[in-house]
Amino acid sequence: MAKADAAALADKPAETLTLEEAREELARLVAEIGAHDKRYYEEDAPTISDAAYDALRQRNAAIEARYPELKRADSPSEKIGAKPSGRFAKVRHAVPMLSLDNAFEEADVHDFLARIRRFLGLKEGEEVALLAEPKIDGLSASLRYENGVFRRGATRGDGTEGEDVTANLRTLGDVPEKLGKGAPEVIEIRGEVYMSHADFEALNARMEKEGERLFANPRNGAAGSLRQLDPAVTARRPLRFFAYGWGETSEVPAKTQWEMMQAFRDWGLPTNPFMKLCADVEEALAHYRDIEAERARLGYDIDGVVYKVNELALQERLGFVSRSPRWAIAHKFPAEKATTVLQGIDIQVGRTGALTPVARLAPVTVGGVVVKHATLHNEDYIKGIGRDGEKIRDGKDIREGDTVLIQRAGDVIPQVLDVDLSRRPKDAEPYVFPDKCPVCGSDAVREHDPKSGRTDAVRRCTGGLVCEAQAMERLKHFVSRAAFDIEGLGAKQVEAFWRDGLIKHPSDIFTLAERERTSLKKLKDREGWGETSVKNLFAAIDERRQIALARFIYGLGIRHVGETNARRLARHYGTFAAFMEGARAAGGEAGPAWQELNDIDGIGPVVAEAVVQFFAEAHNIEEIEKLLREVTPQEAERVQSTSPVAGKTVVFTGALEKMTRDEAKAMAERLGAKVSGSVSARTDLLVAGPGAGSKLKKAAELGVEVIDEDAWLKLVG
Repeated sequence: MAKADAAALADKPAETLTLEEAREELARLVAEIGAHDKRYYEEDAPTISDAAYDALRQRNAAIEARYPELKRADSPSEKIGAKPSGRFAKVRHAVPMLSLDNAFEEADVHDFLARIRRFLGLKEGEEVALLAEPKIDGLSASLRYENGVFRRGATRGDGTEGEDVTANLRTLGDVPEKLGKGAPEVIEIRGEVYMSHADFEALNARMEKEGERLFANPRNGAAGSLRQLDPAVTARRPLRFFAYGWGETSEVPAKTQWEMMQAFRDWGLPTNPFMKLCADVEEALAHYRDIEAERARLGYDIDGVVYKVNELALQERLGFVSRSPRWAIAHKFPAEKATTVLQGIDIQVGRTGALTPVARLAPVTVGGVVVKHATLHNEDYIKGIGRDGEKIRDGKDIREGDTVLIQRAGDVIPQVLDVDLSRRPKDAEPYVFPDKCPVCGSDAVREHDPKSGRTDAVRRCTGGLVCEAQAMERLKHFVSRAAFDIEGLGAKQVEAFWRDGLIKHPSDIFTLAERERTSLKKLKDREGWGETSVKNLFAAIDERRQIALARFIYGLGIRHVGETNARRLARHYGTFAAFMEGARAAGGEAGPAWQELNDIDGIGPVVAEAVVQFFAEAHNIEEIEKLLREVTPQEAERVQSTSPVAGKTVVFTGALEKMTRDEAKAMAERLGAKVSGSVSARTDLLVAGPGAGSKLKKAAELGVEVIDEDAWLKLVG
């Protein structure tokens, strides 16, 4: 997606996005967040503040909450950190180091508790105690202790695999070499490595004196210091550590999160003194406000407060979703705002033809980051009109030359919140949104849905395949991090190769080396290239000739098929041949193939229709066939489980009495089962509770095995 698309859609409130806008915005967010993850986690050189980065994830989560069917397999909500850099030995975490979902308003926190109550089926008035603690802005690390002795330390990395920084962590005074009496035989302590404000200023002053590059902020300083190849360098850096949780352990000597933190302190581990056990959500929110008031006086950076369900038994029941636990959330502090002048409005064209307006701003510093652009979402937003025709900003339109209020929330490119009419230039004219594509000159239209009566908020180029902007953006999507992720072939290289005619379609990437051999104009002679870089590019391309099925499906750019849906489709069909056969068979009149596709848990008719339409296009099939001559999508990984339900398709119906429906589905998926929303000939097991109706009847007709909730619990142990 073009940067303008990202900007415009990123600033548009999630609740006002159309389905297509949401899909487009989620695709943009994947690319933006992925790029910043690399700079933040791997290079220790972030180009935006933590608040702006958090706003990116907030935006992504809000859109996914509104349109759960659009959740992508490469969604930031499915990812944690970034892959290890390769400078250190890799460490695979026995228990994944997960990230947290974010809350930005008190209403979000109440929603978090409401979801917990629904999931657990709690009665009205039954409170959930929470542990509230400051969210330290540092670098996550894991300390493994065996028989009380520190054996290994690792960074979080991508959550599954981190970097071995044992020698560096040993230099931290806050990291005990031995734990006190009562520690389990094996335990991995999770916590945050950070740097105080005073220590950061002193370090930068010393580095400036020595002529070295300065760190941008304390978090950057902590990450760069911990990930030094020479532990002696780390030892000279003033790093500190707060413990907040645990991973693998041979024993959990407590029943609550609070008791475990008390045990940490008894063992000699530093924990944050502002941790507080709260009886309910209101007490937790009050503690948030207290911490926010003390924030400037803490002496180290925090960017919010983390709430955790206190009872470990409830944590176990709640489990995890995607990259985060259901039982914890980070309540972030408010985003920062600033006022500046809108110098111009630029239109950019995205992968799906969307014309996105981007505000060109007089540079302004917001929270330490210089902001030059902001999203304007779409032409209605510029006019002061909301999704349903209601007024926004009291109906004030946005014009070039206006003094505007911007907020760094939602994306790297902030959003324009309001206009100061008292400072509007007298000659400022209402902005006229173009009805022609600025790239190819084709008509740009807003589609009208006769079923809903709505007109799409996004104006789109009708040029399709003749519009270079769309074709180029589709190629960028194909090589994006969550798709083929070809090192050395990023957005800039795709643009350059496109302009020079080297790559027009995805399959052209894999024939590039062969064409290079017979070409008179060699890649190595291009500016910025050489024999080594060309050799590395071809090697990186060859590495992707074997590709994970979910990545392959996602890379095709099927409408509504993001990372999450790509993974669902891959998991269900197992092979690309089976997926394509099922998708093509699902076209035409509704039949078993359509029902199978539609019934995949989380897919539904909108995504299913998009998949069918994609495979009904002859030019798509032609390109896929070319791709398959060069690339082999691997068979989807099967969940390795000894459970008797592993690999089986399970349907739940009726009322469950010992757990909620969501909890039952989550349990089934953890055990390797496929959860479907309807009964078909492919269903292996129907779990029926009181009130079961049509699904029970259909299961009887098809001879599907039916059991009750007690039998299900006994079956899965």
